[in-house]
Amino acid sequence: MFQTQLNDQIAQTQAKAVEKAKHLAQVAVESAQELAEINQAAAKDALAAAQDASTQLLAIKDPQQFTKMAQPEVAQEAAKYAAAYQAKVNKVVRNSNKEVAQVFDASIDDARDDLVKFVKESTKTAPAGSEAFVSAFHTAFDASLQQFDQIRATATDAFASFEKSVDAAFANIQGQYAPKSAKKSAAKLAA
Repeated sequence: MFQTQLNDQIAQTQAKAVEKAKHLAQVAVESAQELAEINQAAAKDALAAAQDASTQLLAIKDPQQFTKMAQPEVAQEAAKYAAAYQAKVNKVVRNSNKEVAQVFDASIDDARDDLVKFVKESTKTAPAGSEAFVSAFHTAFDASLQQFDQIRATATDAFASFEKSVDAAFANIQGQYAPKSAKKSAAKLAA
């Protein structure tokens, strides 16, 4: 009887794990699709901008027209476009990270609950005279349950660290795209 219960619990746990893996795969596919759409739109816009710029360059008849095209406003427009692109990618990455964190958190809860249920069922049918062993086992088991909280804290820290790394990378990229006049203004404001 005990073996049947154990086999049923293992099968249920495996079925849950498969469902969570399917969900994570779906999240990955959706994120990849969103990123592909963002990149396709960016490529389309960049091609249109390049065609427009080449048309304008071909229409130049004197050096003054060329200097008008090389104004800081053009660079600022490119920086705004890059920042908008970055914000879209950042949103997709954050949403995916949040979804993975939620699934991981739910997995920790499910594993903990399944283990508690298994131990309760197992010790319920302990033979007479084994109370001292069962009590010692419960004490050790309760102490081991604290590991789930440590795993959760570690996972939360890992996801937070990942988000900080993404934020830092995007800030670095954004700093590279900012026009020099904007960088100087920001430096003056900071001083």
